[in-house]
Amino acid sequence: MLNFCQLTSSVREIAVEAGQFLRKERKDFHNYVSYVDKESERLVVERLSALLPEAGFITEEGSAVYSGEEYCWVIDPLDGTTNYIHDNAPYCVSIALRSRTELLLGVVYEVCRDECYYAWKGGKAYLNGEQIHVSDVRDVENSFLQLELPYNYQDYRPTIEYVFHELYGKVSSIRINGSSAMSLCYVAAGRFEGWMEAYIGKWDFSAGALIVMEAGGQVTDFTGNEHFIDGHHIIATNGYLHQSLLQLVKVVPPKL
Repeated sequence: MLNFCQLTSSVREIAVEAGQFLRKERKDFHNYVSYVDKESERLVVERLSALLPEAGFITEEGSAVYSGEEYCWVIDPLDGTTNYIHDNAPYCVSIALRSRTELLLGVVYEVCRDECYYAWKGGKAYLNGEQIHVSDVRDVENSFLQLELPYNYQDYRPTIEYVFHELYGKVSSIRINGSSAMSLCYVAAGRFEGWMEAYIGKWDFSAGALIVMEAGGQVTDFTGNEHFIDGHHIIATNGYLHQSLLQLVKVVPPKL
């Protein structure tokens, strides 16, 4: 039986180490973003392989593989690459551990603010050692939301145009952060009430999704299905506003 509390502590150290590498490379930046992505991933995969040798990997850069193992690491070595290129926060390292059916732990290290968000199944959610919880905002009118714009703009345009039309001027404010993992963590910490994005990879949302759920929030796919871990269209909220956002995307759903 794995001790997820102890395992999460070790993963936090790995995420911070990778984040320090990103910070150093950013200071010496010379248009080698693909190099930075791959080197960060190589470092994380190497450390995690030593930590849990029996686990497989799902990685953004494809430096390791998943072959049906009981446990699987899901890694984004640099989430928010465009922000990183332009020296704009946030960007982060995202690491999750999952089984074949559920998320087990998640760690997200935001480099610019030196913030480490983490959670393990049944263990609550934390930011730099302090427990965090989603907000208690219950009215859409008072909500602060995040609506990302994925690369599949032609397929997603009808959906996001409708969502913006229905929300713009009717909520407190809307932001685009440029990092799915960080947007999820901000929901978990109560800084935002909700987030949604389509056409994203497992490495983008796995760690952050568990952190939201352990912080008391709700995560589903765009159909409202809570078995979302192999999906690509994700909504995360403080729970109170989930049905409101879900109903919007159901009116004009993206192509699946």
